[in-house]
Amino acid sequence: LINNWEATYFDITEERVLAIAEKAKELGIEMFVLDDGWFKNRNDDNAGLGDWVPDTEKLPDGLDGLIDKINVLGLKFGLWIEPEMVSEDSDLYRAHPDWAMTAPNRAPMMARNQLVLDLSRKEVHDYLFDKISNLLENYNINYIKWDFNRPISDVFSHSVPSSRQGEVQHRYYLSLYRLYDRLTRKFPNVLFEGCAGGGGRFDAGMLAYSPQIWCSDNTDPISRLTIQYGTSFGYPACTVGAHVSASPNHQTGRKTPVNTRGVVAMSGTFGYELDLTKLSAEDCAEIKQQVERYKELEPVIHGGKLYRLSKMSDASHYMAWQYVSDDKSRAVLNIVVTNPLANSAPVHVKLKGLLPDAVYSVDGEFECRGAALMSGGYTFKRLTGDYPAKQLDIIRVK
Repeated sequence: LINNWEATYFDITEERVLAIAEKAKELGIEMFVLDDGWFKNRNDDNAGLGDWVPDTEKLPDGLDGLIDKINVLGLKFGLWIEPEMVSEDSDLYRAHPDWAMTAPNRAPMMARNQLVLDLSRKEVHDYLFDKISNLLENYNINYIKWDFNRPISDVFSHSVPSSRQGEVQHRYYLSLYRLYDRLTRKFPNVLFEGCAGGGGRFDAGMLAYSPQIWCSDNTDPISRLTIQYGTSFGYPACTVGAHVSASPNHQTGRKTPVNTRGVVAMSGTFGYELDLTKLSAEDCAEIKQQVERYKELEPVIHGGKLYRLSKMSDASHYMAWQYVSDDKSRAVLNIVVTNPLANSAPVHVKLKGLLPDAVYSVDGEFECRGAALMSGGYTFKRLTGDYPAKQLDIIRVK
């Protein structure tokens, strides 16, 4: 998929969105996801949350008109929402200020200029179910990115007495799970991706309803190496939201090759989050190859066994990891050099999980037995420059 967030932020226009979508189709990408800023009164993060009415100034043919144009290109469509939140500057808050979690006689604690809706209240639960259902019933949406960009702080419900305030947060999450359950049952063909300012709610409870979760709002590939390394101890790659973003990276300012960004993002659900219309022809060609390669390797990455070939202590120099299919007929070997060293020995890793007596083709470079790759290993040569990476497709041939 391609997500427009780091390409446009709130500055969405139909023209910009369609230009990115057209380029995405050209590069083999399958879905366009419209992020924050598509609804009325949402030109920054100060207003608009809670109403979920498409902005016809940004989208003159409406959200349905935009989706139709994207579908004509041959792309599926996804949409960002943050249903558990409300802006003070919104019709919802003006009508129901008591629906927000705020403590009496105190100024509310704001975060990202927004408040948390009190999901422990049945009327809030029903409002969100109806709003999201309306979107999914009236628009051809295949994917929902469900965000949650602030912590719950003022845990107080205006609907229960003080003696029951200790129940509120527990009831909030029971209601949230019930809301997810109702929606996923009603719309079984819609993919829900969880997000909480990144991976703030990356847990098994949320994965029961959103089978993939945005791992971190830090999309820098070198930062993501350790983030995804840690995440991998609890969760498989098929659950880990990971995108190729712009260089210089918008969070760290680091410059990295598009190949390196691709290698890291392929160890997750894989997508793009940058302005495709501003890339060089060389980078576009690389992305097209990445998309084709990922579609071929995805069964191994998502369905195979993960082997960590380096430790966190190696991260100051390199990170290496490997996926092996269940029948051990195919493996994917990855390495990213985080700090190339002068006059140092080439990085050398020993593979794992292969059939010792089977013969494997190593990315078309040569053939050898699994035993040799596991005991003798593979040497990565000529990995120099800024943050180089390499990915090898290892296929059993005998």
